[in-house]
Amino acid sequence: MAATFGGRMPLLEHLREFRKRVVRSSILVLVASGIGWYLYNPIITSLARPVCDLAKAQASNATHCGALYISGVLGPLNLQIKVALLTGVIISAPLWLYQLWAFIAPGLHRKEKRNSIFFLLGATPFFAAGATLGYFILPVAIKVLFGFTPQALANLVRFDDYLDFVLRIILLFGLAFELPIFLIALNLAGFLSGKSILRAWRIWIFGIALFTAAFTPTGDPLTMGLLALPLCLFYFMAGGIALLVDRRRAKRALARESNI
Repeated sequence: MAATFGGRMPLLEHLREFRKRVVRSSILVLVASGIGWYLYNPIITSLARPVCDLAKAQASNATHCGALYISGVLGPLNLQIKVALLTGVIISAPLWLYQLWAFIAPGLHRKEKRNSIFFLLGATPFFAAGATLGYFILPVAIKVLFGFTPQALANLVRFDDYLDFVLRIILLFGLAFELPIFLIALNLAGFLSGKSILRAWRIWIFGIALFTAAFTPTGDPLTMGLLALPLCLFYFMAGGIALLVDRRRAKRALARESNI
């Protein structure tokens, strides 16, 4: 991002920068969606596993798979497009998150380039860990929600609605696990100190609990706890790392002053 005098940018430049980041993010999502389109069948087979064995149903030429079904003439095509796009969003998440970070912290391009590398390298494994955790708790979430079905009724679920639910959990857990990366990156960029991060720990804990209660699709205590506890741990870990970074930064500043 090209800054003007004093490190400030006019509104028009901000809008241009925002458009550039959005275009780059869209291209990344579309390219990654090609992977989702090509691997469509293995993806839906894996995602449907908590409800039914789709591979076995396909091999036996079954007309249905558990409680899942597809309706409408355009249903199969819409389902494949949706799976491809959502897969693209998830696969490319670390890259478009970096585009968001580069827009929020433009100074990284001039003074703190190593921070952008840290953000990209750190965002990928944390997002993958969160998405993996979301995938592994799917059977528990599905079992909890299906348990509310009355015994005398059959619960038939449209495949695209089911995939919306599944991919939303995976994306939610992946994005939530980016919290420590954003906090540490903001600390490295000089926007947040370790003390300011940890000073409001009660508010952070309450916010994490509120976030998990509002956005976890199931709302059951187990799923909420599996998301809230790692987030609380990551928050305090990020605060501790930020304190160490502040201490090293203060020592370097003191050393420079003593050399003058």
